[in-house]
Amino acid sequence: MYYPQQSPGIGHKLPTHHDQSPWARPTHTHSAFGHPPPPSPGYPLYTNGSVNPMQHHMPTMQHHHQSSLSHFSSPPANGNVHSQHVGVAQNSPGSAASQIITPQWQQQLLKCEMIRVSRSPHHRARASAMASRTVTKSAIPITNPNKPPPPPNGVVKDSESSASVDGTNGATVNGTTNGAGPSPKSSTANTVDHPSSTVAPIAEISRPSEVKRPENTWNSLDMGGVQIKNLPPTSGLFSFTFLANLYLNHNSLSSIPPEISKLRHLELLDLSGNSLTTVPPELGMLTQLKELYLFDNHITNLPHELGTLHQLQTIGVEGNPLDASLKAIVQKEGTPALISYLRDSCPMPPSPPEREWKQLISQAERDAIDADPNAETFRVLCYNILCERCATERLYGYTPSWALAWEYRKELILQEILNYDADFLCLQEVDNAQYEDYFVPSLEERGYEGVYWPKSRFKTMNDADRRLVDGCATFFKRDKYQLVEKHLVEFSTKAMQRPDFKKTDDMFNRVLVKDNIAVICLFENRKTGTRFIIANTHIYWDPAFRDVKLVQVALLIDEVDKVASHFAKYPPRLPSPAPKDASPDAPPPRPPPVYADGSKIPTIVTGDYNSVPESGVYEYLSNGSVPSDHPDFMSHSYGKYTSDGLKHRLGLKSAYAGTGDQTLTNYTPSFKGGIDYIWYSTANLAVNAVLGEIDKSYLDKAVGFPNVHYPSDHICIVSEFRVKPPRDAQPPRPAPVFPNSRS
Repeated sequence: MYYPQQSPGIGHKLPTHHDQSPWARPTHTHSAFGHPPPPSPGYPLYTNGSVNPMQHHMPTMQHHHQSSLSHFSSPPANGNVHSQHVGVAQNSPGSAASQIITPQWQQQLLKCEMIRVSRSPHHRARASAMASRTVTKSAIPITNPNKPPPPPNGVVKDSESSASVDGTNGATVNGTTNGAGPSPKSSTANTVDHPSSTVAPIAEISRPSEVKRPENTWNSLDMGGVQIKNLPPTSGLFSFTFLANLYLNHNSLSSIPPEISKLRHLELLDLSGNSLTTVPPELGMLTQLKELYLFDNHITNLPHELGTLHQLQTIGVEGNPLDASLKAIVQKEGTPALISYLRDSCPMPPSPPEREWKQLISQAERDAIDADPNAETFRVLCYNILCERCATERLYGYTPSWALAWEYRKELILQEILNYDADFLCLQEVDNAQYEDYFVPSLEERGYEGVYWPKSRFKTMNDADRRLVDGCATFFKRDKYQLVEKHLVEFSTKAMQRPDFKKTDDMFNRVLVKDNIAVICLFENRKTGTRFIIANTHIYWDPAFRDVKLVQVALLIDEVDKVASHFAKYPPRLPSPAPKDASPDAPPPRPPPVYADGSKIPTIVTGDYNSVPESGVYEYLSNGSVPSDHPDFMSHSYGKYTSDGLKHRLGLKSAYAGTGDQTLTNYTPSFKGGIDYIWYSTANLAVNAVLGEIDKSYLDKAVGFPNVHYPSDHICIVSEFRVKPPRDAQPPRPAPVFPNSRS
């Protein structure tokens, strides 16, 4: 029974220490608070195959132990009794001065009481073990929901195990696995997963190469109540990256090492009943956390870095001399409000080092290029900027709200774009309003001209909604290049026009309902007459539609090939007149090139492909073909694509393929990998340098992007190319002269 006039932590209601049974539980009535509290993933009860949050670890139906809620207002097992546990606390939510208790604080107090009864050694592990035992005479079978499903071959593995951590005394502490109750649901159901920022980082969708929890037969570890005094940074505990639940409660810990951040898959962490005065800021890296219990410690303040714990449902702070303003937030509005406050009030961290260029040619080659007046180099930038419509707190809960605001992000985006002096800027997720109101005027001042198309849904919307539709924008230096043609590629339309697709169900249900596009621009260098084809695209994101990604890229390459063949037939431009101040000894300028066919024109195919290097999309673009039975077609039917396979003759290669590193282009809590590419035609282009990655030490401390320094969840990539000079035309051979046999 809850006593409204007194705090659950009042000292005179502490129990005696003779009751060390791990099965002690209260008998609560729901009427005490009017409704049952929200369930905790760490403290369920196994009855009738379901979890009852109001009863705590009742392994059998025959055990009875009557007690009141006040019975559990016990001190930590280490004997520490905080000042707020003795007497009636003035600011206690249960004191006479404060009669109204919010539902959020009711939940806090209930979980605090449940944790205080778990002070005996390995309390939860033993409860789980008891629940997993077979009760032959029980009318209702009791099962252990912690137990992993049996392997497909039917062999059932023992899920009970143990691990050791060395304390300061050199002793080995054994913690039985399968700690408490059913482990929280797998993070794959709640993790982000979609790199193109149209789905929340906590959406129930998987990324193309999601950071998944390492497989293991157990994922909970109970090391509670065994008087651990120290966790060395070198402890083997921090190698258990598969853990979902970790219980270090009711020990004698005075600090937690920063290495706790290695356990990135933790969903529940219990540090209650220790001697902690603070928690490490590195806890903010555990973005999968849903329950963080710090009850009954000496904590007065919380690091702002905990504001990145955007999935946290409960932070247990009762029993700490916590700053009154922070505690008031939890009491009145709950854990999410505290996390938001910590996140938005966090000071700006130090800026990362500048990204460095990776040179792919020697210094001698670089000097030779600089000395050659006919050498032609150019830079291409590719960047998914994260459109304003998608940059919301619901989607990116780990980012300060002020850092998500378009007014803040747009300046960083523009600065990032202009930093690298690229000749061609290929941007994705640029919405109509951003393009017209910000990018066009801002980039025109810097000498750029743009080409833009929004996604196909643009056609079906009213004027107000059209401004929110995102698309692809390609900007170029207008004093150096002339735009010859521009082409919009709507993948759904191109699919409809293919007679070999035969209007199949797969085409209607999977391809036509996606409105992704590409923009192809044809350029000529105003001085040299060299032609360029620059394709910019944003491929569909969902990994459940790998076939659609492959079909969209195949349609794009087909269109690039067709446009290139047509472009090659254009007559070359007239030679540029020699400048008036040119030296008479200077070599004559090279005449404008003549292209025999489209494959001879320098070609760039770039964008956000939402495909990792192990995908069929990457294989097709880099190898020039994929078989008709490629797994990424997922057994669907797409005309000649799935009957004959895919082939192209563009001879493409990723600009970053020569770096030897896995290029990081998308960085979120649940996905870190490369999905954006700059592809180039190797027959007529070569790579001089590429922009290097972000400093690794900075990334190790960053939960994910966007953040205060990087305004998108994507990272821009830049490559510098040189045009391979065309081979000089050989003079025609004279007709052969044969001797006259009659002479």
